[in-house]
Amino acid sequence: MEAQDNKTIEVPMGNTKEDIKAREAIISDVYKCWYEANPSKAAYNTNLKDYINVRFLSINETIHHASMSYLSTLAVLQLDLILKTAHQVGKPVKPKPDNKNQADFSKILIMECPLIGIGIAKLTVGVKKKTGMKIQYCITAIET
Repeated sequence: MEAQDNKTIEVPMGNTKEDIKAREAIISDVYKCWYEANPSKAAYNTNLKDYINVRFLSINETIHHASMSYLSTLAVLQLDLILKTAHQVGKPVKPKPDNKNQADFSKILIMECPLIGIGIAKLTVGVKKKTGMKIQYCITAIET
């Protein structure tokens, strides 16, 4: 699979601890490269007509969830495309009250982005209570 910088990346397909750890490292590297290329740590989303910011929470949540699935890891390789072109589906939802990582959000936006060869990537965006800033929360592939 080629990442957004055209480097070939071998993504393990299995579900062993070693495979998941390898996918975690791949996702971490994708974010590191994206941060270097995007010093503002934000991408303008055409559907929201606003910036989606990538923060430490974004990376941790995505590493934890996306590394569990081969397709989700492949989706994260398209990070920039997803952030810029995902479109909101449905109405915003309330954050989960028992999830402390969502405590700073007033609402959660569910967005989708079609990806060739992968299917649909789901982008979860939290809207900060005090500032209204949109923070990328998690990226996963929707398994069909």
